[in-house]
Amino acid sequence: MSKGIILFGHGARNPDWAQPFHRIRASMERQQPGVLIELGFLELMRPTLDEAIDSLAGKGATEITIVPIFMAAGSHIKKDLPLMVGSALDRHPNLSVDISAPVGEADYVIDAMAQYALN
Repeated sequence: MSKGIILFGHGARNPDWAQPFHRIRASMERQQPGVLIELGFLELMRPTLDEAIDSLAGKGATEITIVPIFMAAGSHIKKDLPLMVGSALDRHPNLSVDISAPVGEADYVIDAMAQYALN
């Protein structure tokens, strides 16, 4: 049993928009070398979520956690993401996929943003 993580974002036309995702990934890899991490985007950027899932499955991941790098759970998280995961499970029936709450809803992330704003 191998675990993988997907940092899921909306995507944008400007490639610089994805830099924080790369920084998060690099920090995760420093903290836990060897962890399987992919970026996956809803639109406008690659890899797509499907490509990220396929990549992790191809690397032997049997359990994937999708971490939405969103401030809150809007329609993309509540509606689009579960449909996309369902499609991926059709392609990879032995895969287990969990969707975390959006990062912006975690209390310690909110506290960190508040501290940043106060300084």
